[in-house]
Amino acid sequence: MATREKRLAQFDGNGEPPPNLPVEVLCEDHSGTYQLPFACRWIDGQWRNDRTGGMVEATVVGWRLPRPRSESAAERP
Repeated sequence: MATREKRLAQFDGNGEPPPNLPVEVLCEDHSGTYQLPFACRWIDGQWRNDRTGGMVEATVVGWRLPRPRSESAAERP
């Protein structure tokens, strides 16, 4: 299991993310840190699900720009 510090270092966004830009977020609860499985946007001082617009009800402790997805083995020639 990754340590909290290592996970936080991977989410290197400082301050507020650029407006209306979807980002990946790292959240934390009593069990530890976890990445939400959907992109979020920072809108009017609140984290929102990029797809649904719903408010994120978790404690967000870090964010980063989306990482490029690698090809799956099935897509490779």
